[in-house]
This record gives sequence, structure tokens and C-alpha cells, in this order.
Amino acid sequence: MQEDMLRTLEYRKMKSQLADHVACELGKDKVKDLVPHTEMTDVANALEETREGEQVLRFRGHAPLGGVHDVRAEIKRAQVGSVLDAQTFTDIGDTIRAGHQLTTFIEQLLEEEEVLSLSLLRTYVNNIWPLKELERTIRQTVGDDGYVLDHASSALRTARQQMRTFESSIRSKLEQILRSKDAETKLSDRVVTIRNERYVIPVKQAYRNAFGGIVHDQSSSGQTLFIEPQSVVTANNQLREARLKERQEIERILRELTEKVAAEDEALLENMEILAQLDFIFAKARYAQKMKGVQPKLNDRQYVHFPQARHPLLNAEDVVPIDITIGGDYQSLVITGPNTGGKTVALKTTGLFTLMAQSGLFLPASEKAEATVFKNVYADIGDEQSIEQSLSTFSSHMTNIVSILQEVDEQSLVLFDELGAGTDPAEGAALAVSILDEVHERGARTVATTHYTELKGYAYNRRGVMNASVEFDVDSLSPTYRLLTGVPGRSNAFAISRRLGLSETIIEAAENELSTDTKQAEQMITSLEERYQQAEEAEKEAVETRQQAEKLHRELRQAFTDLQNQKQAIYEEAEQKAATEVDKARNEAEEIVADLRRLQQEGHEVKEHELIEARKGLEEAAPQLTKKQKQVKRKAQRAQSYAPGEEVFVPRFNQKGQVIEESGKGEYNVQVGIMKMNLKSEDMEKTEQPKAEKPQRTLTRVSGNQAGVKPELDLRGERYENAMARVEKYLDEAVLAGYARVHIIHGKGTGALRKGVKELLKKHPSVKGTRDGGMNEGGIGNTVVDLK
Repeated sequence: MQEDMLRTLEYRKMKSQLADHVACELGKDKVKDLVPHTEMTDVANALEETREGEQVLRFRGHAPLGGVHDVRAEIKRAQVGSVLDAQTFTDIGDTIRAGHQLTTFIEQLLEEEEVLSLSLLRTYVNNIWPLKELERTIRQTVGDDGYVLDHASSALRTARQQMRTFESSIRSKLEQILRSKDAETKLSDRVVTIRNERYVIPVKQAYRNAFGGIVHDQSSSGQTLFIEPQSVVTANNQLREARLKERQEIERILRELTEKVAAEDEALLENMEILAQLDFIFAKARYAQKMKGVQPKLNDRQYVHFPQARHPLLNAEDVVPIDITIGGDYQSLVITGPNTGGKTVALKTTGLFTLMAQSGLFLPASEKAEATVFKNVYADIGDEQSIEQSLSTFSSHMTNIVSILQEVDEQSLVLFDELGAGTDPAEGAALAVSILDEVHERGARTVATTHYTELKGYAYNRRGVMNASVEFDVDSLSPTYRLLTGVPGRSNAFAISRRLGLSETIIEAAENELSTDTKQAEQMITSLEERYQQAEEAEKEAVETRQQAEKLHRELRQAFTDLQNQKQAIYEEAEQKAATEVDKARNEAEEIVADLRRLQQEGHEVKEHELIEARKGLEEAAPQLTKKQKQVKRKAQRAQSYAPGEEVFVPRFNQKGQVIEESGKGEYNVQVGIMKMNLKSEDMEKTEQPKAEKPQRTLTRVSGNQAGVKPELDLRGERYENAMARVEKYLDEAVLAGYARVHIIHGKGTGALRKGVKELLKKHPSVKGTRDGGMNEGGIGNTVVDLK
């Protein structure tokens, strides 16, 4: 991409806005070096980086990039043996820590938000070198303020302890002098100060020999001398020696630390390159959020579609969105209209959006934005004269156009502003047509603005060329800045003159001077504008009507769903209440039956069939759903999934069954009585029974199961009292079902349950006889019962 073109399309100004969102100097360098990519894969990758960065900001609001410093120059100095200062090591340690923090941040975000797709960011942070040992060494040696710590070495600690001791001794002796009786007479001020790294006191000129020692300085007037008294000369010498040892030890420590940094130079430089890229990515994401940008869809058809495009350098509150499309039904767009109407802005928006998309930036447009990748973008915009070459406006434009025509091809986007301007209108218009034809034939995508009337009809005579115009409000005498595609611009000179009060006679005379063709063209354009506005208003009304219809449809659908749910809830509540009442009555009746059976055992006359019939009548007293209620309930239960071993009810046969396995496509293999059959999920209903723990044993039956009672009762795992109650109830149900023989499975265990079952069966009036199960019947863990 040519630098002049980037400047013309205000690419630099856009990058200046982007640079405001970086966190460190490393990111600023990335923005400074940013240029549009010309390969599809590079553009797609850059846009994906921005998308991932925007996702992170959307979920977390920030990215931890604090503490990153640009220490590349210092690392290169370490490579050549220069000793780094302590503050540089603090910056290096902060940068290493920033890499840790960002890595942890991305990893935790991916763990917490599984819906996120951050493959590129994950790759970047995974490539950051930990360098934990180097960071630990730096933290143990240099403080956050860039001061070498006492415990960096034992020699340094000793030197600083000596320094503190000597300083304390010196200050103590000097303060004694300051507190002496004649201090006020001999001293200019009662303070201890430092000259040439030695502690001194201010002595009046007249008493220079009162304290002996060394004169290190004097005041500007010469009346005060800064003297090191003889009593502290030795201590000051010792302090100076201790400071020299400190400096030598610090230099040794920093040199050693520099060598460790130099040993990790490649890892450090690679980390800073990754952190710079990550800072750049999050800057692009923050920039996208600020301008409410969207990720454009990429295509390889040289198709550009920027709906509701807003130039990023214009005030967001004042800018008028425009729709720009090139490369679909037409490859060239000719925009006409008055000055200051927005033609050049439309041209620059097209070019800048293309450059932004190819730079991996989101676009301030609507969600359906599409962009393509051009190898070159050419722009001839502006009317500045080339003073250095003494060229006129026309010559300057033509020089630029000539250079463009030497390179343009089918992978180019060409932008012409006021094509053919600056010369005779007839010749300029003819040149403009020829230039457009040439660029069009080479297959380039073109947007051109013009004033020439001849170019208004150009699109009607050329295939693949479309007219457009910027709208002008004659009533307010101001442009609306809206771009109208498919409608050429018309001259507003007469209308504006009439609004400003020019004599109607003059206007009519001017109109008579126009050729018939020009008048017809203006009338046609006026008609097109009116129809465009009518079509736009009709489309707006249609969109509003459709939105209202969709809203009403959603509300009705939700209301219907709520009604169905409410109806189902009422049915279920009623069924639950009825079931509760029946359970209560059943419990009371069971107690009565138990009392009657006890009376029977005590010798009172109570007929067995009367007890059985009473219990059967109680079971039949349970409330039954109406046909409609059953249908509602079945619909709610249908299309469910079933597990092998689960008990189901098959309404078609009025029988219960057991799921054997799923046979695919919503069908199941089900055991119903002695038959196995394939049933669809909607042909079955779930029962209240839990899933069987294992396939049931196939037993010989004497008569059919008329009440859904199984020919066996499994008591394993039951408590003794519950087991006895279940056996007694089961025997009654088995008699009603017509079974001649049933099996009571109690297991072997401790034998307590088996013994209890045996004793109950001996006393039960419906039992004809019992025996232990055979070899194939579970042995003594199963009691076979013959019923009367």
C-alpha cells in the first residue's frame, strides 16, 4: 500500500485513535507499524484476534496488562556486557510477572466460561516463557523502588551495617557540638549538613579555627564556612570506606544479575513480542467497543458491503450513516451531488473501511457488513496543487491518475474524487468517461465522484456501473449527507436560486437556455428521487408492520404456552388432591381389613372372599382421569426416553410392560406379558415404578395376569416389618389375579426374613402349600407358594 494513499484516506489519524487504547509502549510500536494485510489468511487471522479480544472484554471488562515495560534496549545492552541499573531489573521483573498474570487470567477465563473460543489467545499465552527463577532472583535482590536490598549478599549487609554505625557516631558527636554553650556564638545555624559526602557544620568565618578539622565549602557571602570538625574526621573516613565497599558490592551484584538476564535474553525478547501483540489485540478490541464496531464477513468475490457505515473520525453523534455496496450487481459506483454534500466523505469511508478491515479492525457499521481483500487501494482525492512542480489542479490530478492506470488490475480498489475537474467541462467529462471505462475493463472496483452532467447518464449506458447521489434538502438549503444508490444527483442551482429570491424572470431565461436533453434528464432524476423516497417510506412502513406482527405472534405463542401449562398444572393438582384423599381412605380401609383378619384368626367368622372383594373395590375407588385428561397427560409424557429395565404402561393394550432395550429412532423393544414387541416412545407412558435393578426371571404361570401383578415378589433389602406387610398384600393381589403359583424371593442372608415369610405363609388362609426353590429357582432363597 502506498504511503500517500494511506495519508489521503486518513489511515494515520485512525491509527492515532487506536493508539489511545494501548496499555504500554510495546503496544504503541505495534500500532505504529500497522499496515493493511494483502493476504486473505492474514486478514482473517487479524480479525479473529480482535474478535477473541472483544470476547474477553465483554466477559471480564478488562485484560491485566499492567506492569509491562519496554526493556528491549536494556536486554540488548546486557547481551554485549553492559551492567544494567537496579531500576531496569525492577522493570524486567514486573514484565515477567505481567506475563504470568495474563497467562493465568486467560486460563481461568477458559475454565469458567466454556462457551468461549480463544484459540489464538490461548496459543499466545502458552508461548510465554515462565522465567520464574529469574523473577525470584530479581525480587530477592532489588526492591520495587529499584533499590538493591540489604540481603542481596552478606558483604552488602555488612557494609551497610557499618555505614549506619559510623553515621550514628558522627551525628552523635556533631549534635554535642550543636548543643554546646558557645554554639550559638560560633555557628551560623545549629544544623548538620553534608558536603562532598562528608558530615559538616556551618561555622562563622570569625571562628574557623574553633573546631579544627577541614573546610569543605563556604556560603556565597563567605561569612559561613562548612567545616568537618577534627573530632569526626576519622569516623567520616571510615564511613567513606564503607560506602566504597557498598558501591563495589552493588556493582558486583548487578553485574551478576545482568549475566543472568543475558542468559535468558531470547526468552525475554520473545515474551515482550508476545505481550506487545496481546496489548495490540486488546487495543483493537477496546477500539471496536468504543466505536460500536462489528466484525465484517470476509469474501473472495471482490465484494464490498458497508451498511450503516459511520466514518470513525467524525463525531459519532453527528455522523449520518450511509450504505455503500460495490462488486455485486455492479463493480463501479458514480456519485454525483453538490459540494459539501458528503461525496468525498462517502469516498473516504469506502477506502478507510477497506483498509481497516484488512488491518484486522472491526468496522462501525451494522452486523451484515462484508469486506474483501484488495492487493492495492488507489485514491485520487483533493485539489491541492503541486507547488513544487508548479502544476495546476488538473495537472496534479492527471499525474496521479496516470500512475494509478499503470498499476491497476482486477484486485484493486480505485477511488476518484471529482474526476476530470479543473479543465474545460466538455473535455473533462470526456476524459472522465474514458478513464472510468479503462479502469472498469481491467476489472477493478471503482468509486468516483463528479459534477459533470454527462456522467449522470454514464451508468445507464454501461453494464456493471451504478449511479448514486448525495441528498440535498432544497427547503433548508442544506445537504442531508444521505447516500442514495441508484439515483443520480440533479442540479439544484435553479431551486436554490429561487429560494434565495432570485428573479423568476432570470430563472426562466436560464431554464430556456438548457437543452431539451438536459431538461429531460433533470425531470427524470427528479422523478427517480421522488420514487426512491416513496419506496423508502414504504419499506420503512413494511418493516414496522412486520416487526409488530412478529411481536404479536411471539406474545400469542407465549400466551398459548402459558395457558397450556396452566391447564396441565390444574389437572395435575386435581389428580394429586384426589390421590391424596384416596391414599388416606385406603390406609384407613387397610387398618379395618387388618382388624377383620385378626378377628378371623381369633375364631370370628369373616369370609375370605369378602376381604378380597373389599380390597379390590377399594382399589377401584381411585379417581380415574377423563379421556381428555388422559390425552393431555399422555401428550406430556410422550416423546420421553426410557432406560432398559424401566416399567412402562402401554395404553393400546391396557397393559404394563418392561423396557428391554432401545432399538433406535425413538423405538424400544418392550416385554408386555409373554410377548416382546417394538413400540415407539409416544406409544408408551412412564409409570411410578422405579427401574428394575436387573432383568426379571421368567416364571411359569397358570393363568393370565389380569391386574398387572407379577408372578413373583422380591423382598431382598426390605426391613422385616415392611416385608411382612408386602407379603400379605401381595398374596391377596395374586389370588385376585388368578395365579395358582407364585414365588417369594427373600434371599438367604441371616435367615430371619426367610423364617418370617415361612411362618406367615403357614397361617395365611389362601396358601395351599409351600416349598423351597429348586436348583434353577434360587434354592432356599426363594419360597414357591401354591395358592388355593
